[in-house]
Amino acid sequence: MRFLKRRRLFFDSKEPIEDPIQGVANLFDAGIVFIVSMMVALFMAYNMLELLNPESELTILKKDGDGKIEIITKKGRKIEAKRVTDRRLSGRGVKLGTAYRLEDGRVIYVPE
Repeated sequence: MRFLKRRRLFFDSKEPIEDPIQGVANLFDAGIVFIVSMMVALFMAYNMLELLNPESELTILKKDGDGKIEIITKKGRKIEAKRVTDRRLSGRGVKLGTAYRLEDGRVIYVPE
């Protein structure tokens, strides 16, 4: 009889019962923080923090394994991607500048 009274007092306490799902929610929050920190670390590793700055201007030249070239341009919040083709085009235009290839392989564009 004495044992049953103690047990009833234990369950009648006013302490809230913990929710078992609460631990899963904390894991989800920790996962989101981990993903965001990994994205920032990747931007820093590739020196691409300019992509996060809304006022910056950036041009990236990308070449894939097939030899296709893509030019990615960012001006403010607007990002454009253009593919370079080997088609010959004709028309009227104005010369904008000259590009020079250095001995180490870099290309420098000099506007007129």
